[in-house]
Amino acid sequence: MITLDAVSKHHGRQILFVDASCTVERGEKVGLVGPNGAGKTTVFRLITGEEEADAGQVSVERGVRIGYFSQDVGEMRGQTVVEATLDGAGPVAALMAELKDLEHKLADPDLADQMEALVERFGEVQARFDTLGGYGLEGQAREVLAGLGFDPASVDDDVGKLSGGWKMRVALARILVMRPDLLLLDEPTNHLDLESIIWLEQFLARFEGAIVMTSHDREFMNRVVKKVIEIDAGEIVTYSGDLVFYERQRREREREQQAQFDRQQKMLEKELKFIERFKARASHASQVQSRIKKLDKIEKLEPPKTYKRVEFEFRKPPRSGDDVVRLDHVKKRYGARTVTDVDLLVRRAERWCVMGQNGAGKSTLLKLVMGAVEPDEGRVTIGASVKAAYFAQHAMDVLDGEKTVFETLQHAFPTSSQGQLRALAGCFGFPGDDIDKPVRVLSGGEKARVVLARMLFDPPNLLVLDEPTNHLDVTTKDMLVDALASFEGTMIFVSHDRRFLSALSNRVLELTVDGPRVYGGGYTEYVDESGHEAPGLRA
Repeated sequence: MITLDAVSKHHGRQILFVDASCTVERGEKVGLVGPNGAGKTTVFRLITGEEEADAGQVSVERGVRIGYFSQDVGEMRGQTVVEATLDGAGPVAALMAELKDLEHKLADPDLADQMEALVERFGEVQARFDTLGGYGLEGQAREVLAGLGFDPASVDDDVGKLSGGWKMRVALARILVMRPDLLLLDEPTNHLDLESIIWLEQFLARFEGAIVMTSHDREFMNRVVKKVIEIDAGEIVTYSGDLVFYERQRREREREQQAQFDRQQKMLEKELKFIERFKARASHASQVQSRIKKLDKIEKLEPPKTYKRVEFEFRKPPRSGDDVVRLDHVKKRYGARTVTDVDLLVRRAERWCVMGQNGAGKSTLLKLVMGAVEPDEGRVTIGASVKAAYFAQHAMDVLDGEKTVFETLQHAFPTSSQGQLRALAGCFGFPGDDIDKPVRVLSGGEKARVVLARMLFDPPNLLVLDEPTNHLDVTTKDMLVDALASFEGTMIFVSHDRRFLSALSNRVLELTVDGPRVYGGGYTEYVDESGHEAPGLRA
């Protein structure tokens, strides 16, 4: 279906692929993995024809329809959410737009003299629309939009009124409704809540076409893909299996390559010692020359490429009192939405994850804890000796874009040495000269890493985190989970990442329409007890 044959590609001085090959067959579900900058998005662009290979050939089977979801959704306005979604359906979308235009004209008394022609044209367009399955397609579009978290009442509103994150959902819905032969999905879960991620998992599991996708959500990727294509340091290597299988096979491959490299190094060392020892002896001249020729013919092995992850270790936070946060009959209203009657005591070293559907008030609850908003009723009490740090969804907006990463950290910690700050930056994905990047040029994920680095270097004893893993790559997520697992303070957090939830929580507060519900264990126990992975998925 798709073939990359001996492809080479570079961007400026950066070499992405050298003589690399891989294939995607019909119906395959493929995960595209590799470090940031390895060339994953470039592979998508080569397949769609947006870029061309420097050498080799990229072949797409004739007649294959491709749907490509990327993070660049472009301008959206002047259509309803449903109309924008149906735009991906080709001729049906044009017919739908014409039908709506004809309906308006038929209701316009100023066009009474054109009524006969309008009625005739309306009949023709309606028949063609029906033949192409237009009415059924609109129902499918509404179903997909609902799965991606849209309220049924909002899908007939102007798409231009939506935030960037919700426009991303429309762009994703457009590709899914298109039902192409091949789905190219570049980070499709970035702007989705947990319910929508799980719905998308199930949709893709039923999808009959081929899928090539990248995702920073390890659980999502593992549940969808059955084949992994890895891009790293100019090479493309294919593994048959899910993400867990790939990671196991990669480790085994690295061990084998390391063993082969070590054996060759020992052999070379032995031969070189012999040559060095006997090169001046005439009696051994022929043996020395023979061994030199032998070494010249040997293909020297390279050590295996390994993903290096710098570990971050917390300093010991100051001890808080045993009662960290108390909420007594707390209520907060936003129009018709209310965070209702929350009674909660958070004790030292507890790790609470807050669950709830969109609009349930998860972020509001965290703001109440931090004093960012005041309750309409009830009281929030912070315990003795509590030093809190808050990661909000828009925490990146307060960064000074003109400062570099290093200057940002230096401003926060003026008494720390340059070596300490460089080590901190390296832990959060800014090694070497990357620390001198201006904040204004950073991606959303990079800005989030700066905020987290600044927050965790001087550790609080209460962490309040609202979607801290949004846009973080898998490596940084793993580092953050490992670091927070050893954190000795208290945590209250909201997350849609199931690994983050299960690894770090030991208490669950679920906000429901019937009021808050507390679960004594963490997210894993919550799933076992409730029978669902997210509140919106109840049978």
